[in-house]
Amino acid sequence: MIILGIESTAHTFGVGIVKEDESSHEITILANERDTFIPKQGGMKPSDLGKHHAEVAADVVKKALSKAGIRINDVDYIAVSLGPGIGPALRVGATVARALALAFNKKLVPVNHGIAHIEIGMFTTNSKDPLILYLSGGNTIITVFVDGRYRVFGETLDIALGNMMDVFVREVGLAPPYVVNGVHQIDICAEKGGKKFVELPYIVKGQDMSYSGLLTAALRAVKKHSLEDVCYSVREIAFDMLLEATERALALTGKKELLVVGGVAASVSLKKKLEALGNEWGVEVKIVPKEYSGDNGAMIAYTGLLAAKSGVFIPVEKSVILPRWRIDKVDIPWRY
Repeated sequence: MIILGIESTAHTFGVGIVKEDESSHEITILANERDTFIPKQGGMKPSDLGKHHAEVAADVVKKALSKAGIRINDVDYIAVSLGPGIGPALRVGATVARALALAFNKKLVPVNHGIAHIEIGMFTTNSKDPLILYLSGGNTIITVFVDGRYRVFGETLDIALGNMMDVFVREVGLAPPYVVNGVHQIDICAEKGGKKFVELPYIVKGQDMSYSGLLTAALRAVKKHSLEDVCYSVREIAFDMLLEATERALALTGKKELLVVGGVAASVSLKKKLEALGNEWGVEVKIVPKEYSGDNGAMIAYTGLLAAKSGVFIPVEKSVILPRWRIDKVDIPWRY
């Protein structure tokens, strides 16, 4: 079975191709091509994302097929991320997926973007039954699989951890780009000389976190303190809020694996904190490889493979985008 997956929820248009061997059932990622929109200044405008994705879509599909060494006719199913995400960006991916499905008579597999982040993390780290931290530009979620769905044990009450860091570095003139050689600008700034701790809001409510107040206070703080000190303080407080909620979830669930997925999973400073937490609780910390931490097509193709094997398909005429599609609203039949 060969699945072609399309990812276009935010700044990245990605195409991945995954194959399962019929005899051995070994799963191989054949291709994982992408093109990411980077604004020259300011944030991401939805209309710019849609334009970018429409311009690069055909080339990315061709590159993925070439990398995999196959033709489109060799593909069994087309998987597409229908949400959550930014409307104009999602529409491009959905349109390309529908066109391929209709033109080449392929069934369409609907994939939730967040579930795909989790599943590619499970696959690449060989996790079995972990507590999961899903950390990205649009999501900050603590979740675990229970009774057929990923249940949310804690999440952000407003903006996501990744979004908070991105907006902060942009507003203080450090970005774009937000990441340089795999390192976020807030880490680069903090490591340049951040030594003095600046008092900023620390907001944890039970299992949930709030980052908007931290962002607002940090932007005000740069007027009174050095930028390096504020970067250091924002990073430490933001990560410590997450760790407090994670520690509660570990105590509640008793899990012995902690899986970290999403773009923020690539943070080296967060990894150190999580490993210290893991050592204290006797929990094995597993972090998705960098290649699959950010948005990518391979995670859509892999999750599409799991879904297709479980008979999860959607008619083209019903494949509407779902910008607010939560992970706890998705049935996961392949994990029963």
